[in-house]
Amino acid sequence: MATLLAPAPSTASAPLRNFLTLDALGPDGLRAMLDLTARLKRDPDAFRNRLAGGRLGMLFDKPSTRTRVSFEAAAWLLGMLPIVLRPEELQIGRGETVSDTAKTLSLYLNVLAVRTFSQSSLEELTAASSIPVINALTNEHHPCQAVADVMTLEESLGTLTGRSVAFIGDGDNVCHSLMQAAALIGFELRVATPPGYEPSPEIVAGARQTALATGGSIVLTNDPFEAVAGADAVYADVWTSMGQEAERAARKAAFAAFTVDSRLMQHAAPTAIFLHCLPAHRGEEVSAEVIDGPASRVWPQAENRMHTEAALLYTIVSGDPGGARLP
Repeated sequence: MATLLAPAPSTASAPLRNFLTLDALGPDGLRAMLDLTARLKRDPDAFRNRLAGGRLGMLFDKPSTRTRVSFEAAAWLLGMLPIVLRPEELQIGRGETVSDTAKTLSLYLNVLAVRTFSQSSLEELTAASSIPVINALTNEHHPCQAVADVMTLEESLGTLTGRSVAFIGDGDNVCHSLMQAAALIGFELRVATPPGYEPSPEIVAGARQTALATGGSIVLTNDPFEAVAGADAVYADVWTSMGQEAERAARKAAFAAFTVDSRLMQHAAPTAIFLHCLPAHRGEEVSAEVIDGPASRVWPQAENRMHTEAALLYTIVSGDPGGARLP
């Protein structure tokens, strides 16, 4: 049986020490991750038990379906023990500092995936950890989702050079990571939000700067029809994310004209596909006829979370980003 490979050192030859935002990968790193994931999906047995004896901690401050189960399934494929940790089950819920918790978990684990609220809390924990940390979602970023999104786009559309993707909804964490993905890969992302719900100007500026070298572009608009016109893919997300429940009524009113339905999809390219990171609220951000229709790639997109996270775990723990040590 294969054994756990040594964690990657923090050197220029192994830059993926932590995975807090998608742009940590860079264009070449994202390309390598996608290629490795495609290889893993075709031949999972080549990866089976490659990290045997390893331990993945999963510290989740927020509920999860896809992120939790996909990470657990990915860990089991690689031979790792996944350990789910909830704040109320730890001493951090009774006042232990983030730093002390991080130092302790670093003694027991090989890698830690964290699903929490603020990016700053994730960065604080990472600074005190001596093991790699993966962002499994914060309010500002969802990089693991974006890797699966790009994989799904490429599986359906082929090369993304010259392609356009429309994101309809809130300029949230999913939108932020998707903008970074568009910039790294080099496709056009058109983001349509109601006024006042635009993505972070800082993240927009950073993505546009990266896109200068790849041929990608980030377009912002408040008109969903403008964003969707001729697009090769249309992406929707929930209008109200976790932690925003008090804003639900106001958001429902603000986003009323941003439902992705058959009328809106008719303005996209005839072969356009539909994506959604889930969970979905049919009748709000997307109609049932779209998400359950022939254009939907939502379920392959959800499956790809497992494959991309297995490739990520292999890369970040083994220090073998291109899979050169694999048979």
